[in-house]
Amino acid sequence: MTLPLNAGTYSADAVHSSASFSVRHLGLARVRGNFTNFSSELTVGDDLASTSVSADIERASVSTGNSDRDSHLQSGDFFNTEANPRMTFASTSIAESDGGYTLTGDLTLNGITAPITLAGEFLGEATFPMDQSQRAGFAFAGTISRKAYGMEFDAPAGGAS
Repeated sequence: MTLPLNAGTYSADAVHSSASFSVRHLGLARVRGNFTNFSSELTVGDDLASTSVSADIERASVSTGNSDRDSHLQSGDFFNTEANPRMTFASTSIAESDGGYTLTGDLTLNGITAPITLAGEFLGEATFPMDQSQRAGFAFAGTISRKAYGMEFDAPAGGAS
């Protein structure tokens, strides 16, 4: 397969990127949030087998639009941010899939590392008009079980997993 980008290392542009999540609250509503401090890197090789993605997220930067909820998320009930200030992702494989990509890797949360698979797409490449640098866009999403990472606080029946 021909890769859509030239070989090299690309870093996320934090102004135009996000590390976000949504979770069902009490099984009734969807709560959305993001992490404001993160970095990620895409290293493009000659083919997908030699291409990798990594990410590092500062968990204390969680923002849901509700400071009380953000504080609770940082507590031992969920993130235990004091003991585990970061979450990381390191890809183990990237494959073509239905016009997009499947990104598989190891996600580490709360000191627990488990595999995760994300589905994604290449959104395109363009020249940034302010400095003429080349930019590329990707979107990846997946589902995790918070219980798999030791976050079992008051999970109601039919609620978030």
